[in-house]
Amino acid sequence: MRPHVELIHEGDYIWHAAELPGSEGRASERRLSVDEEDGSSSLRIDFHTDWGRGPGIHHANTEYYVLEGVMYYGDRKIGKGGYVYAPKGVPTDAIRFAEGTKILHYREYGDAGFDPVDSLAAPRWPDAREDVIILDTEAMTWDAVPNPGPMPGLFIKYLHVDPVTGFYTRLVHAQEGWADHRLAHHPCYEEAYTIQGHMEYNFGTLDVGTYFFRPARIKHGHFTSMEGGATWLLRSDGELYNWYTQNEWVRWGGEGLNYGTAAEDGRPFRWSHSSHGLAQPWRSERDLEMLRAAWQFQHDQGAPDDPFFLHGTGPDHSAIAIAKALDAARLQAGHGGVHDHAHDHDHAHDGDHDHAHDGDHGHDHAREPVALDWGAPREAVEHPAERTDDRSHNWGAGRVWKPGEPIPAPILSSLPVRSRSRGRWDGDGM
Repeated sequence: MRPHVELIHEGDYIWHAAELPGSEGRASERRLSVDEEDGSSSLRIDFHTDWGRGPGIHHANTEYYVLEGVMYYGDRKIGKGGYVYAPKGVPTDAIRFAEGTKILHYREYGDAGFDPVDSLAAPRWPDAREDVIILDTEAMTWDAVPNPGPMPGLFIKYLHVDPVTGFYTRLVHAQEGWADHRLAHHPCYEEAYTIQGHMEYNFGTLDVGTYFFRPARIKHGHFTSMEGGATWLLRSDGELYNWYTQNEWVRWGGEGLNYGTAAEDGRPFRWSHSSHGLAQPWRSERDLEMLRAAWQFQHDQGAPDDPFFLHGTGPDHSAIAIAKALDAARLQAGHGGVHDHAHDHDHAHDGDHDHAHDGDHGHDHAREPVALDWGAPREAVEHPAERTDDRSHNWGAGRVWKPGEPIPAPILSSLPVRSRSRGRWDGDGM
């Protein structure tokens, strides 16, 4: 699996010697994200000299996107915006890069392995499918995204779509003023590298050179596209459905046994965090205007939606939910079965901090624990194979989803890997 990276600027990565076997020339790579289980990786590569290697077969589904400079595929010259998709197990022609060229380079479902061949007539691997794709994306026209979210103004160029898995690579552009006021999660992973513009959202500032890799089912959003709009090369390992969450809340805490300040009676230090309390009021008035406009557009379409308010400035839904749960427990069954430090009488006997009562205090502790209604149980909002398939070790693994199947709830992502210069984790992104 790959770690949740949200948000990192490429300048905060170190350079490594590029792993491009069978080649001549010198290049360096920044490893934006790497899957150490299967070798998949997303890289930013600079070529310090002319570079090249002959025909061969890649061990992974491989993509090249030219940010700056010149690439050659066989005799074909490809400039800025050039894109090449080389499927795993399929003979590809010689590839060369001119000195000074900068690219994005992706390997999926395999490592950097490369087997030289004498010609393109070499046999394909038995399980190989698809063919090499070569595109001049600068010459392509933008299409309106079929389902742009709450507002129009989102455009797309499809570069590659796997007909079997639904894996797809595309360029996406949000025009200035486009906004989405809701938090979404998807059944697939999503990663993007910003190639133009400026956008703000709950995890940070998207500007040129910023990157994220977001596993399946991680909530994200509250997007505002700023001056000049924003453009990304964006990839997902399946069809991307938007599932929206509102009025979200998370609260977690515990008792520190050997840290913090102990209470006078010697009890452990208690602490608590909530997504509401961690939210920072960093949005500008322009941001807020755009988010309110996104809500108004959605409202005018007749879609169910609550008015937008900045997370951390309205009610703390975690406090409300917990208070209701405690009230329900006390009303329905006293406090039997509820482990609550906030009782209105003293449970400390003879100086001992002891929650194991001996039954002679007039309380009925033999009652069954109260089954509180916290909404749908987890098993009602998970993929049917989530606990049994070969990816069950990874809650952030995407799985093929079809309309009509249960919609899995988002998973909790606390503090993702983030950049010291661009990442801004905010409580509303949990």
